[in-house]
Amino acid sequence: MRYLPNTPQNQRAMLDVIGARAIEDLLVKIPAKARLSRPLGLPPALAETDLIHLLRGLAAENADADSYTCFAGGGAYDHYVPSPINHLISRGEFFTAYTPYQPEASQGTLRTIYEYQTMIAELTGMDVANASIYDGGSALAEAVLMARDITGRHEVVMTAGVHPLSRRVVETYGQGLGLQLRTAPLGDGITDADGLRKAVSSKTAAIVVQSPNLFGCLEEIADAAAVAHEAGALLIASVDPVNLGVLEAPGAQGVDICVGEGQGLGVPLGFGGPNLGVLAVKKDFIRRIPGRLAGATVDLDGHRGFVLTLQAREQHIRREKATSNICTNVALCALMGTIYMSIMGKAGLVRVGELSTAKAHHAAGVLAAVPGVRLRFGAPFFKEFTLALPKPPERVARRLLKDRILAGVPLARFDRKLRDCLVVAVTERRTRAEIDAFAAALAKAVA
Repeated sequence: MRYLPNTPQNQRAMLDVIGARAIEDLLVKIPAKARLSRPLGLPPALAETDLIHLLRGLAAENADADSYTCFAGGGAYDHYVPSPINHLISRGEFFTAYTPYQPEASQGTLRTIYEYQTMIAELTGMDVANASIYDGGSALAEAVLMARDITGRHEVVMTAGVHPLSRRVVETYGQGLGLQLRTAPLGDGITDADGLRKAVSSKTAAIVVQSPNLFGCLEEIADAAAVAHEAGALLIASVDPVNLGVLEAPGAQGVDICVGEGQGLGVPLGFGGPNLGVLAVKKDFIRRIPGRLAGATVDLDGHRGFVLTLQAREQHIRREKATSNICTNVALCALMGTIYMSIMGKAGLVRVGELSTAKAHHAAGVLAAVPGVRLRFGAPFFKEFTLALPKPPERVARRLLKDRILAGVPLARFDRKLRDCLVVAVTERRTRAEIDAFAAALAKAVA
């Protein structure tokens, strides 16, 4: 925070320049009944050093991933963030989320967007990616609206493994649009195939499947795509891009619209955000994609340059035909993802995936060996899995905070039928010693 000196002498000098007797004279146009007649309920101003001391004390009360061992996931993960990312995004020419209104004058920004789109398209196996959206939930909602517009249908079948918070975002977007959400039931950790077929009809615009799902299990995406296409619907897949170094690309499994939360691509955990919404589509749907597309071209002299190729925003020519107003969309997070993917490369992403899944499966074995604890589902999982505990997971998680361990995400807040369940995430950052310490602390907590 910058402190600007503003002494009584400064105020007097400024008032003299504009011909006012007092600061109150500047407020005469505001009705007296609308003005606050008492001092604000704020503590007294502090010196900068005292303020920093106070704020550091308040921040120290937070249980963050730097001072605790993090096994919490559920959509946001403690992946390694290479140090060059913070240095590069802090450069003045990048350090903003703001959309350039004279885009062609911002060749550096357009270049980073172009590279981001290219890498996301390659990673997901899709034809086209946009310039990012706010977060994974809003990306899913935009995908649902795309499916509705493309098919002319208003019914969407969402599997029970889709994160409930993402579902709420879709419900919010769909208010007033006549969007009808149906739920396909769960089997042993993944979508029940027969239940999915029964839920789909000729009114279905899209099936939405998340893989890995809320419980960490890997869904049968290709099978869901077949069900969707037989009904004339689209398949929307919500994925974790970090996992795509070792998992089959959605584009190769028949996915029509791929979305996801890209926080793991170099964006640090931040108490709810900002995050990175990934959205990629088949080429046939390029005119329906929300937000912006940056493209490459050459000028009259043959020099390579970058342009905003498509931006279907209502403030431009499409007006009422616009898809969605995705403009200033925390593009800085997309830049983080671009730098992350550039630094890690294909081999690095594969290594992150291999380490995460190997450590997660080791942790699952160690934790499930704790007396009274068991794996809740038998379906294959990636870096996250669900445990059933003999004691309430919320109470166990609070107990483990004393050991400076973030134990996971209790599922009771989403489904009372799963009130004994805890979802545990293990990324490449966790060590064997941390996993063993977690198991020891868990054994004491559930004894």
